[in-house]
Amino acid sequence: MDIDQVQTFLAVATFGGFHRAAEALRVSQPAVSARIRALEHSVGAKLFNRGKGALALSPAGRAFRPHADQILRTVALARQAVHGLEPASTGALQVAAALSICTYFLPDVLKRFRRDHPKVLVTVRSGHSREVLDMVVSEQADIGLARSLHHPEVETISLRDDPLILVGRRRGKAMHNHHLTLQDVAEWPLIFFDRGSSDWTLTQSLFRRAGLMPNVVLEVETIEAAKRMVERGLGYAFLPYVAVRQETREGTLSAVKLSDTEPLSRSFDLIHLRNRPLGREALTFLELVKHAAREGPRGSARRARQR
Repeated sequence: MDIDQVQTFLAVATFGGFHRAAEALRVSQPAVSARIRALEHSVGAKLFNRGKGALALSPAGRAFRPHADQILRTVALARQAVHGLEPASTGALQVAAALSICTYFLPDVLKRFRRDHPKVLVTVRSGHSREVLDMVVSEQADIGLARSLHHPEVETISLRDDPLILVGRRRGKAMHNHHLTLQDVAEWPLIFFDRGSSDWTLTQSLFRRAGLMPNVVLEVETIEAAKRMVERGLGYAFLPYVAVRQETREGTLSAVKLSDTEPLSRSFDLIHLRNRPLGREALTFLELVKHAAREGPRGSARRARQR
């Protein structure tokens, strides 16, 4: 058994097929097949059941998967421990992050980081979650910050829930109704943002699952633009709580609680490559991000959703 075989096993399990696993690992499909055969020979059992047009983990594969995850995690920690002994420093840090994280979360983290590491050049690139993942996998970024990021080549650290809440101007009469349903909201003027993003998809799916057609009166490119439109009374919007935290505290915007739906929430994740040890600057930055996420206003978000 070797590390490439374990990584390939997780890729096939994650993507549900040899072809997609080969694309993710940037190797040929025959190479993937050969690694899986060698791994199955090593453990003495079939790890996948191959049916007509489908590939699924066998009972042995399901039993092996958590240990495969642990093997790669241990290897990454071992590499990191050795790399940490080296005095060399790159003096640079590349970060990829979703746009909302760049705008509303990273500034405070970077302020703390720059205070202690003023000579480190930090480059921040933004994109959708999939683009953030691609930048980390292709080594264009040391660390990625976005939502629900999973790939066999990366270590994923889930930092906290990242809720989307429905907000409107505080003086709107609808705010005083404590028994609002999604069907009520579907008739309101709604503002959607960033078509194709996970936020847009999550909001659309909420109405689609209920068999409702939302009354979308505006579509804009960014969260900040949507927020400004809401502040001017042009409609309501499902926005990340981190983007409207200050406004809900100050009372210029108010969250709307729906009686028949669960709050929309995503996982706020940090990722980095498993087989590429992080430099000291990146490790310091990672710890700052984790600390800032722990300080996140979970209770405040809950109170905002219940207003």
